[in-house]
Amino acid sequence: MATRFEIALHGASPEQLRAAAEEALDEVERLEQRLSYFLEGSEIRRLNLQAAAGSVRVDAEVFQLLRRAKRLSEATQGGFDPTIAPLMRAWGFRGAAPAGPEEIAHARSLLGMNLVELDETRQAVRFAKPGVALDLGALGKGYAVERALLILQEAGIEHALIHGGTSSVHGLGRQPDGSPWKIALEAPSAPAATTQPPSPPRPWAVVPLQNRSLSVSAIWGRRSKPDGNARSHGHIINPLTGAPESNAVLAAALSDSGADVDALSTGLMVLGEAGLNHLPDRFPNAGFFLASQSDRDGTIQLAHHAFPGVLSPS
Repeated sequence: MATRFEIALHGASPEQLRAAAEEALDEVERLEQRLSYFLEGSEIRRLNLQAAAGSVRVDAEVFQLLRRAKRLSEATQGGFDPTIAPLMRAWGFRGAAPAGPEEIAHARSLLGMNLVELDETRQAVRFAKPGVALDLGALGKGYAVERALLILQEAGIEHALIHGGTSSVHGLGRQPDGSPWKIALEAPSAPAATTQPPSPPRPWAVVPLQNRSLSVSAIWGRRSKPDGNARSHGHIINPLTGAPESNAVLAAALSDSGADVDALSTGLMVLGEAGLNHLPDRFPNAGFFLASQSDRDGTIQLAHHAFPGVLSPS
């Protein structure tokens, strides 16, 4: 996950609140140690090192999460792909230098959850090809938010806002004034035409969150620059094309499940407007928001389905 988690909560007992928040954040740290792509000793790193050579047994939590990842990958028609790691490396992320066209083509051949064999009987995982690698970055934050939320609820906490990296967030209960928690989807700042600082852009949406999870995927954030002359690109790599996503600017999903919306926002970012026609049928209780940039003139188009708080016209 490699991101910052924060919790805001309120209630009658400061001691109860502090203890519950610390326990919830300890759970996030536990999951980081188990699910990280990078950390030595994590279950995912162990699979990436060993599962191409033979079946590797994992515990029930990791196995069930991989089953869930496979289901979500199928539901998003491969837009969310937990095997994206080789392609991310090829494009200059995951600590590697950017690769050439041949290496990128080879990385694409290693993608797909059909290459991850899940043995239900032995609770074991095997990769069908050498070089396949799992990266649960587009699912792990949402799952960690889910688990932390469960701990808060078990501790009797009724009102809290918890987020991971500002992109995965759950609003439990309400704010102290009785209103729902509110999360803004910010539009990117336009380049200033003068030396004066630009005025803050109007948010695209202000989403009320009450016992629901929201996840946002966007092209800004981490970037890779292949060389001194090449154009830099954002970290959303489209597994269906093998290239950085260029049309979708931001995608958001809203539902009851933190892990589901984490994967769905990524899937919608990749699928684009076609995803707005497909995903609501598969996830009828979810809401979706998409901002896309026109190839013709660069204008931003907004589209959404069952998504509250949108301020700009679609």
